Amino acid sequence: MKKLFAVVKREYIQRVRTKFFVIATVLGPLLMAAFTVVPALLMGMKSGGPTRVVIIDQTGKVYARVAKELQTGRERPAKRETPRPTTQPAVGPGESQEQLKQAGRMTEASFVVEEVRLGDRSLEDVKKDLESRIQRHDIDGYVILPPDLLKDGRPEFRARNAADLFTKETIESSISKAVRSQRLVDAGIKEEAVQQASEPVDLKPIGETGQESKGEGSFFFVFGLGLLIYMSTLLYGQVVLGAVIEEKETRIAEILFSSMRSFPLMMGKLIGVSLVALTQMGIWGAAFLAFSAWAAGGSSITLPHVPPMVFVYFGVFFLMGYFIYSTVYAVVGSMVTTTQEGGQLAMPVVLMLVAGFFLSFNIIRSPNSSLAFWASMFPFFAPITMLVRIVTETPPLWQIVLSLVIGFATAIGLIWLASRIYRIGMLMTGKKATIPEVMRWIKQS
Repeated sequence: MKKLFAVVKREYIQRVRTKFFVIATVLGPLLMAAFTVVPALLMGMKSGGPTRVVIIDQTGKVYARVAKELQTGRERPAKRETPRPTTQPAVGPGESQEQLKQAGRMTEASFVVEEVRLGDRSLEDVKKDLESRIQRHDIDGYVILPPDLLKDGRPEFRARNAADLFTKETIESSISKAVRSQRLVDAGIKEEAVQQASEPVDLKPIGETGQESKGEGSFFFVFGLGLLIYMSTLLYGQVVLGAVIEEKETRIAEILFSSMRSFPLMMGKLIGVSLVALTQMGIWGAAFLAFSAWAAGGSSITLPHVPPMVFVYFGVFFLMGYFIYSTVYAVVGSMVTTTQEGGQLAMPVVLMLVAGFFLSFNIIRSPNSSLAFWASMFPFFAPITMLVRIVTETPPLWQIVLSLVIGFATAIGLIWLASRIYRIGMLMTGKKATIPEVMRWIKQS
């Protein structure tokens, strides 16, 4: 035991004193925020200015409604343009001040809408004209509303960027809403009644405390916990892998094995690195509690209510996942001769961890489904999936206990196998071990 503690102490102190530990501790929460908040912000950003769309309304009825819907349902519908033989921008130097304000509102909605009427020209001539405007980058696309649109006609959408599915879906939804409203008006329902019936419902979600809660905070908290376990397990597993390969390359393992057995040496590494991870997470936890106290003291920031037991579960499931994956990394490190070979052989391990992280998105939507249950029982997924279930909708206690029993039993079994592989693999140099060789090591040890 004395030698085991010596290895644990060395691994812990050596890594806590590094600049990498300090930098990772400071930048860790910032990176977490970047991975959770920034993607959502990027998805909502509209780069390159508003989308310029021309509408050819052959029904003569729905242009104003479509333009209004493209403005995200603003109260004042777009003003219909007067017939003209040529296609010019809807807002020009000679337009009225009201039309300029209207164009400004459209720009805020990320769409600039223009109507073009056929007049005495054919549809093909107008399409050729619009195609040339697309080539000159005057517009981003055009929509053709056929005469039988209100019955069963299908509108056409020609876009310069065919890969922009978001714009396509927005235009499709806007046309659908406009056609629905026009059909009601044609059926004899008053315009005011149609507008009143089309008003969206504002849902008021209530949290556990009885207060109104939008749910974004809870979602990002669940997502953040899953991401934290994923990144921490991957990061510190790679640390174990690098340490094992380094000792093997420098032949330090031969010296260490002359004074102690392989099992306490391997366990000392695993425990020492796990204490480094817990120290870092303890610092993050203290910072989170301090931030929560500040937010509760009158700040406008609203944090989700988190039961203290969640942090206990987080620590337990992190340790379970850490020992499962770090033990596998230690085995991989003892089987290879270089860091490059270790990264290649560890790829299946990384993919299992990635699969567990991506399963959390399905589990957030349905935490009590069969998929969620079995994913939280599989030991390589459970550190992330079961924790996500606990935070979203806590499962029965027997499921949590069963997941922990299966997980720690798997970790103990992997440690036993690893100890039999580690002793021989660390002394083998010159080539990467094969699977048959590893099986022989297990049987011979």
